[in-house]
Amino acid sequence: MAASDRISAELWDEFHTVVNMTSRELQEWLSTGAAGEETEELPDRAGPHTGRRVLEILGKRRTDLTEDDVAVMRRVRDVVRSRRDPDLEPRAGGTAWRHGLMNLGHDPLKPA
Repeated sequence: MAASDRISAELWDEFHTVVNMTSRELQEWLSTGAAGEETEELPDRAGPHTGRRVLEILGKRRTDLTEDDVAVMRRVRDVVRSRRDPDLEPRAGGTAWRHGLMNLGHDPLKPA
């Protein structure tokens, strides 16, 4: 049984709702956050591991998902939902809170 057979349409849709940054926006964010004063990560290693995994998933078709991809999708959905209001309406918060969500592909200032 392929992972795509185990992923519900609900999880697929919810993941793509809570991950409201495009792959380009997320890549730029992860690269910016990983840039240091003296060194800079390679683009495919920039940013937190989960953020890089989200970026990989955004580049896949549903039929190409692995079991690990599905687990990451669930974790990202659950974390974003636990830190946001259910309506996902744009709202400002602390810098660390916003940056933590952006590392997962969710910009809380972006309209739903």
